[in-house]
Amino acid sequence: MDEIRFETDEAEAVRTITLARPEKRNALTREMFAALTEAFEREPLPTERVTVIRAEGPSFCAGVDLSQRDGNDAREGHTPLEVLCAAIWRYPLPVVAAVQGHAIGGGLMLLLHCDFVIAAEHAKMANSAVQRGMLPARDVIHRTRQVAGLPMARELLLIGDAIPASRLADAQVITAAVPAEQLGAEVDRVVDRLAANAPLSLRAIEATLSADEYVQTSAP
Repeated sequence: MDEIRFETDEAEAVRTITLARPEKRNALTREMFAALTEAFEREPLPTERVTVIRAEGPSFCAGVDLSQRDGNDAREGHTPLEVLCAAIWRYPLPVVAAVQGHAIGGGLMLLLHCDFVIAAEHAKMANSAVQRGMLPARDVIHRTRQVAGLPMARELLLIGDAIPASRLADAQVITAAVPAEQLGAEVDRVVDRLAANAPLSLRAIEATLSADEYVQTSAP
C-alpha cells in the first residue's frame, strides 16, 4: 500500500518499514494497522536479522487517525493499536525505531514496544489523552509503566505534556537521542551490529527477554 513501504536490503537481513503518510503526520488508518500487524505476525525470512521502523516527513507518528475512531475494529476486546503493539513485542527478532520527529499517542506506544528506539534530540513524545478527556486503554497504562517506570509513567499519562527525546534517553525510556544530522548514522550503527549477529542467538535471546515481561489485560 502507498502509505506504508516494505523494503529489504540485498542480503535480506534488514527489513525496513516506512510510514509514508507525512501529510497526516503518519496517523495510522485501519488499512495501515492491518498491514503493519500482518508484517509483525508473520514468520521472518530465514535470512532476516532485524526490522527497522522509519517515517517520512517532520513527524514520526501522530497515533491513530481520529476520523476512524468510531469504527468497531477490536479483536477479542483489543483495539488495533493494542494488537499491533503486542505483535511488535512478540516479534522473534529485534525491532529498531528511527524517530526523526514527534511521536504522539499511538506513536509513542509503538516506540515503547520496540527493542531499540533512537531519536533525534528535537523529537518529542507524549500521550495527551488525559488533556482531551480520554482514558488510555489499560494495556497502554501497564506498558507505559513497565518501560518508563512509575514516576515517568505518571508524568506521561497524568500530565500528558510532550517530553523531549533527550530527557527520555537520560531516563533510559528510549535507547538514545542524538543530533538530527547524526540520526541516520547512529541507526545504521546499531542495525549493522545486530545484523552481524547469529540469527538463532537473536531469536533465543528475544524469546527470553519478552517471555514474561509483556503485560496485557486479556491477550488477543
